[in-house]
Amino acid sequence: MRRGLRQPGGKLPLFDNEGQRISDRTVRSCIEQGWAEPWFNNPLKPDWLVCKLTESGRDLATPDQNDA
Repeated sequence: MRRGLRQPGGKLPLFDNEGQRISDRTVRSCIEQGWAEPWFNNPLKPDWLVCKLTESGRDLATPDQNDA
């Protein structure tokens, strides 16, 4: 989710740092927890969930200054 903080609009990445697709189960779990929300449908890949962070997700993903 932290990578979404660096993406335009807070978009959640579809792939991890090694190029593996993030599982739909993980994305759906973030949606169920209220950390992400569907953003738009991808006409080229309609089965992909394109989501963005919610305010709650941004708060959770933002490193706490006390963690440093």
